[in-house]
Amino acid sequence: MAKKKKQKFTDGRRVICENRRARHDYHILDTMEAGIVLSGSEVKSLRAGKAHLSDAYVRIERGEIWLVNAHIAEYAEANRYNHESRATRKLLVKRSEIDAWHRKIREKGLTGVPLSLYFKGSWVKVQIALVKGKAEHDKRHALREQQDKREMARALKDRG
Repeated sequence: MAKKKKQKFTDGRRVICENRRARHDYHILDTMEAGIVLSGSEVKSLRAGKAHLSDAYVRIERGEIWLVNAHIAEYAEANRYNHESRATRKLLVKRSEIDAWHRKIREKGLTGVPLSLYFKGSWVKVQIALVKGKAEHDKRHALREQQDKREMARALKDRG
């Protein structure tokens, strides 16, 4: 029997994929959990863990919020009822939250980016963030801090 891939569980959630690049490239100002409208073949593909959010972003138009350019691989057994891998998918969020985010995006020039895609019970959820781009020197500073923390942890481990 083949070994199963080890799954990540965080707070009762099974993480499908994360957008680590977003945490590197942007200052995260606010986050929100949203449901997502999917077809059956998309859910089966997500259960197999075949998705990524590297180029994805969130767009608000006509009072609705959409996940654009997220890749969910086609499900091999779905034959002619298969889905489009990079389709625009509707997110399910309360109207008041959409309006608040829309105001912030319009006035302050911010962007919406998905951070992770996960199962919460049997539902697929997306954690989206309101972000502001980092300058190049901010990225270098964050990497330097991360490296310093790693070196301190390594020194403490070697000492003990």
